[in-house]
Amino acid sequence: MGDIKQVIVVRTDLDMGKGKIAAQVGHACVLGAEHVRKSHPEWYNEWWGGQEKVVVKVSGIKELQEVKRHAIDLNLPWSEVSDAGHTQLAPGTTTCISIGPAPENLIDKITGDLKLL
Repeated sequence: MGDIKQVIVVRTDLDMGKGKIAAQVGHACVLGAEHVRKSHPEWYNEWWGGQEKVVVKVSGIKELQEVKRHAIDLNLPWSEVSDAGHTQLAPGTTTCISIGPAPENLIDKITGDLKLL
């Protein structure tokens, strides 16, 4: 099957503080893992041992939506995080997405050229 990883894609245009980014990435990790635990248990079980995660960045919502469309096109599991709006952002603001956990070779087709956060 190959290596399994999870990639979190974060918007940088929102001027989120470091703590806010950490919280949003945490939400994405949990949502993505729970989705895959139910939909692809074999990927989840293989990933669970090391739980490899990579966090990358995009410049804004259009680029984030493009990444999400590519995940959908490749039938990869993805999850989207929308902020509750209690602190820094307006309610419903999409902050990041999770792709996977899924085979690394498939995720890299989408996120391999994105810069690390």
